[in-house]
Amino acid sequence: NGTFSTRGNNQDSTANGSAAVSLRGLGADATLVLINGRRVAISAFAEGITNSFVDINSIPVSAIERIDILKDGASAIYGSDAVAGVVNVILKKDIDGIEVNLGYGGTDGPNYEETTASIVWGTTSAKSSASVIIDYFKNTSLSSDEMGRLGTANQSPYGGMDFRSSRGFPGSFDVNGVQTPDPSCPTDQISSSNSCVFDYGPFGYIAPASERVGAISQFEYRFDNGITGFLEIAVQHNSSVAAGAPTPLDKDAGLTVPGSHPNNPFGQDVGINYFRTVDAGARQWDIESDTMRFVAGLRGEFNDWSWETAVQKGRSKSLQTGDRSQGWVRTDFLQQEIDAGNYNPFGGTYNDPAVIDRITTSLVRQGESHMTSFDANISGEAFSFGDDVVMMAAGIEYREEDVTDTPDDQFQRGLIFGTEAVSAAAERDQYAAYVEFSIPLAENLELQLAGRYDDYSDFGTTTNPKVALRWAPTDEITVRGSWAQGFRAPSLAQVGLGPSEKSQFFKDNYRCDATGLDCDALDYNIEFAGNPDLEAEESESWNVGFIWAPTTDFGLSVDVWSITQDNKIDEQEFGPIYNSECNNQNSTVCVRLPPSGTDSLGTIQKIFSTFENVSSQEVSGVDISANYNHSLDDLGLLKFNLEWAYQDKFEKDGRDYTGEYGYPEHRWIFSTNWEIGQFNTNMNISYVGEFEDTPDIDFDGNLDFDSNTSRTVDSQVLVDLQTSYRITESAKVSLGVNNLFDEEPPFAIGDGDSDLYGYASGVHNPRGRYIYTKVSFSF
Repeated sequence: NGTFSTRGNNQDSTANGSAAVSLRGLGADATLVLINGRRVAISAFAEGITNSFVDINSIPVSAIERIDILKDGASAIYGSDAVAGVVNVILKKDIDGIEVNLGYGGTDGPNYEETTASIVWGTTSAKSSASVIIDYFKNTSLSSDEMGRLGTANQSPYGGMDFRSSRGFPGSFDVNGVQTPDPSCPTDQISSSNSCVFDYGPFGYIAPASERVGAISQFEYRFDNGITGFLEIAVQHNSSVAAGAPTPLDKDAGLTVPGSHPNNPFGQDVGINYFRTVDAGARQWDIESDTMRFVAGLRGEFNDWSWETAVQKGRSKSLQTGDRSQGWVRTDFLQQEIDAGNYNPFGGTYNDPAVIDRITTSLVRQGESHMTSFDANISGEAFSFGDDVVMMAAGIEYREEDVTDTPDDQFQRGLIFGTEAVSAAAERDQYAAYVEFSIPLAENLELQLAGRYDDYSDFGTTTNPKVALRWAPTDEITVRGSWAQGFRAPSLAQVGLGPSEKSQFFKDNYRCDATGLDCDALDYNIEFAGNPDLEAEESESWNVGFIWAPTTDFGLSVDVWSITQDNKIDEQEFGPIYNSECNNQNSTVCVRLPPSGTDSLGTIQKIFSTFENVSSQEVSGVDISANYNHSLDDLGLLKFNLEWAYQDKFEKDGRDYTGEYGYPEHRWIFSTNWEIGQFNTNMNISYVGEFEDTPDIDFDGNLDFDSNTSRTVDSQVLVDLQTSYRITESAKVSLGVNNLFDEEPPFAIGDGDSDLYGYASGVHNPRGRYIYTKVSFSF
């Protein structure tokens, strides 16, 4: 079943309130997401700053009939950029009647609740069908300050690292070229570099409050000539929030305090090295996202051929706003109030609200993506091959895409600090043609030959083949195998991303060695940008497996798979940048402030990074699926199912990440379903295997995979339970519990980047036990 992951509703993700799909752990941009077999416009805001993706939260849940997952990679029909596979969301159709669904759930520990509602309506006749589905979702916020050890950046009491920020409240100052903490800074908050550290952890959200309303309409009409016209219209409105700690400021802000300031304890002009405007409050974005999808087409038959053609228009539009009450401080306004003696930056003082109002501002960030496409395809009997018939499918596609992400002008002028200032602009046109043949070679032996040609406006042309064999030596056994090549042009975000900021925790050992100071892991600014010189990724994948189904009540499938990518696009690794650039005071990549006194290296001001093509990436594993049904006669029917994924290799440029941080070798889900009369009870047991903790044990920028000194993040088992009762033919009630035993995520030191709170956020969920109920009525 590969690896399914989501990310969103996270204060470190620019796509708050969104969710993405990642098969095989290769990332959202390696998984092709479709609706009814057609592409979808990408999210206007990239995930984690850098990854273009389809927001699956833009698809109303109640509209989904099923989700088909194709895992053999590099689809000739759907797109050769489906490196990890295809997720095809099939919408409900041929609905007759009305269905109403209501749901409510919440955690029994931290205060978190979800409310869902949907109305499904449809009508069918001999010549036409129509349906309308309206879906609603709302959740309250789950704030970090409710999460105990999982909500603090200081994990040292629990055996982890102290990731508190050097941007403190009180702050630290430049006094005669020497960094000096505020005299009122508590002793236990003074770091070895004389910063006054600050715990930003409690200010974030595990799950910010969000609300989603969506509607999908589908219509079909069969004309007298046998041609069917179809129409799909989908709209979705999502609202969410993103939250962060109060504005962090550093030397880049250029703030100074005159010696004449009435609260200046140093009695002379000083610079503000590190400070945080806690009195202005935590920063918050309000996010509104709207998506629209329109598909119109015709389908029919001509002789022995089926054909279909359609046009599509899609748009994703997002707006982020922050007002003066949401903690957005402008540095020039702050400097003016300091110079006037109105704002006191010393002593951890909470300044007058009228002064706070004068140093804050309102912000707007706007993003929009568009997709326009046309496709046409045919399928049918191509020709005879002996006594058998060769089937063929072929098609053409044209697609235009563009994306823009524009931050507020105040970001671009350098007046706002401490947040991801993202900008992007890119566009692309693409033509494609594909063909696929299904050739019976012998009895129970079938060969599939396919190929796809793509022409990109910015990356030239590519042709990619696919070969598959399917052999059924007996009625019980089927053996299958496939080989394919793929091609993925850099995403629009990877090419068009403008300068964007994020932070990284590490120890500046070069400066510590030069100054003789002890080293603390502190947060430093990384400025990240797209790379227009990237080359396209090329991939090769193969899959070999079998299906054994001796009875209708038992089935077993085993698949061995491998994906190799050349020119894999990835972020530059931090360690090599630091090692090659940060021992040079004059580096233009690792930029340092002027050194103090006789020091040879100044404090790091900023490090520049981008995307690069790594030489290769190879990922392989084994998927096992088994199911068994057992009749209990009068006591009903038991159904068992096991989905197990084993990661054998995840190698980048010769380094195998399997079993390392965030890459567990084993994952499985075992489910049991018991049906008896009007009752249905289901239990899911999910397992995520152990893996090594922090990849950089001493946070010096060098990965320590081979040092054998890293600790282990424990495995985790979660149990979900649900039972339902059909009261009448038209009414059903369900009650369920996710994470029945309220398991906390296993402790992890973290990676110094996105995982700073004592657990691996990309692998484990900290929400805890969640209890829910659902009712549905049909008419």
